[in-house]
Amino acid sequence: MLMRTDPFRELDRLTQQMFGHTQGTWSRPTPMPMDAYRSGDEFVVCFDLPGVSADAIELDVERNVLTVKAERRPLPHDEDVEMQVSERPLGAFSRQLFLGDTLDADNIKASYDSGVLTLRIPVAEKAKPRKIAIESGDSGHKEISA
Repeated sequence: MLMRTDPFRELDRLTQQMFGHTQGTWSRPTPMPMDAYRSGDEFVVCFDLPGVSADAIELDVERNVLTVKAERRPLPHDEDVEMQVSERPLGAFSRQLFLGDTLDADNIKASYDSGVLTLRIPVAEKAKPRKIAIESGDSGHKEISA
């Protein structure tokens, strides 16, 4: 099971909408949008990172905390360029997720395609349903699903 880790995310989003976001004025990294869902025996988490190169993405797991960091760098342009509109946020993006004990943090797989980082986190073996044999006094065995 995944748990949200940033209780101030909505407050940051509302503040950015009301007052605008000027690059460099926020001390906290900008969070990245994500979807998370369970598909069979794995959780799938997708992060939107348009315009971020794969080498600018960093994934770390420490004590069941998954940290995703990314950086969108400015496009190189000539010195004589006068920017007319600059709405795409640049800089650091960060997101942390607490991974429950039912997930296998040692076997996370990551892929990056078309600006979407996809993580596949398997459900731990100990969390999967299993059958338990019940012994009875009359030498017969019966299996019940747990």
